[in-house]
Amino acid sequence: MNYYKCIVPLLISLLFYGCIKTADEEQKSNENLKMKAKELAINFVIIDTHIDLPYRLEEKWEDVSGKTEEGHFDYPRAIQGGLDAAFMSIYIPAKYEEIGGGKEMADKLIKLVEGIAKDSPDKFSMAYSVADVTANFKKGVISFPMGMENGTGIEGDLKNLEYFYDKGIRYITLCHSKNNRICDSSYDDDPKWNGLSPFGIEVVKEMNRLGIMVDVSHITDSSFYDVIDNSLAPVIASHSSCRFFTPGWQRNMPDDMIKTFAEHNGVIMINFGSSFINGKVREINSKTWDEIDHWLVEHNLSFSDSEAKEYIDKYFAEHPSPKTYVSEVADHIDHVVKLAGIDNVGFGSDFDGVRNVPEGLSDVSMYPAWHILVDSGDAKFRAGLCGVFRHMGTAHILVATQPTINGCGTRCLLCPLRTVYRLSDITWEHTVLHSRLVLADAAGRCSVRGSA
Repeated sequence: MNYYKCIVPLLISLLFYGCIKTADEEQKSNENLKMKAKELAINFVIIDTHIDLPYRLEEKWEDVSGKTEEGHFDYPRAIQGGLDAAFMSIYIPAKYEEIGGGKEMADKLIKLVEGIAKDSPDKFSMAYSVADVTANFKKGVISFPMGMENGTGIEGDLKNLEYFYDKGIRYITLCHSKNNRICDSSYDDDPKWNGLSPFGIEVVKEMNRLGIMVDVSHITDSSFYDVIDNSLAPVIASHSSCRFFTPGWQRNMPDDMIKTFAEHNGVIMINFGSSFINGKVREINSKTWDEIDHWLVEHNLSFSDSEAKEYIDKYFAEHPSPKTYVSEVADHIDHVVKLAGIDNVGFGSDFDGVRNVPEGLSDVSMYPAWHILVDSGDAKFRAGLCGVFRHMGTAHILVATQPTINGCGTRCLLCPLRTVYRLSDITWEHTVLHSRLVLADAAGRCSVRGSA
């Protein structure tokens, strides 16, 4: 009896000690992952293909060279997150399709971006090529490549494509929330072209010739397939997610479209917005916006009116969106990886362009937060996500130490990269090829400005 009185408490004590030790080990492991993620984010180039900073600052100016009160982007937070190249979205609201002035608006936002870089040359620099991003990374400054969100900015004139190429635009989202002269919008309930317009086909061809990436975010499914049929170069979705998680919502991409992306060497950059990653949240927010739309119509206001903005802010404060989490963004990435492979997925946050973002991915300081995803072992990609930082970057179009030259002109922003990395710090062997993205035609040559 005395034997059992001694051994049972001992066993309980050992079991309790073992639990504590396991918890301590898990905490230590988690901290190590945080440190590793931070290290990788600092030491390797990270690119985000869609940040709506210019329009945010156009509406309300803040000095982003220091910490700002609002928004998702500023210099201190970008440095904390290891962001090296942020594609500045030159956003042209859909209303300019009817009232005109889209080109003027684009010029205004481009000058705004250039002004930020000029005023803080020790922190920001414009980037028009792979070489620029590489050089800026070595200098320790954040690169500002640019993409235009909404082809309305070209105002129906093909010559304006070359004009904006010379201004530094390296991708164009063909439309936004309404149909335009180029194609149909996924947000517009009344299709005009049932795909690309005849002018839109010419736009795609001219973008290929110049070396401007065709961005299929926002366009309808039929428009997407018309782009695929007419583009010689791989295309991108600069800020879209998977329709699998948001059934019936055309703004996100369905599985067959993602597979088509893979077949044509394109890349989908996952949008971080809560409505983009969670179907239930999307349904709730959709009803919210319907009520807001109804109020705006009743009061003859548009979204850009100051009174409308005040109402919208108040409405969302009284009707907060349900929470989403960084792990849900990872679910989208995993889904693309399973359908198409790791070469065809990346990040396009839509920071400063979406109202609600996931917990754990709240602004540009949070890119290293992906360390938490290793807790799920259902995919090798998750297990190695921290290590994948070194070549995937935020857009999976990571700029390497120097561009691959395949008869390509230096003005192409993103040439095909086929560098292979072995992540020796991961317990399992994992090799990944750089994205084959951008400006490579069907024969594998780079589409250069001025070529046929």
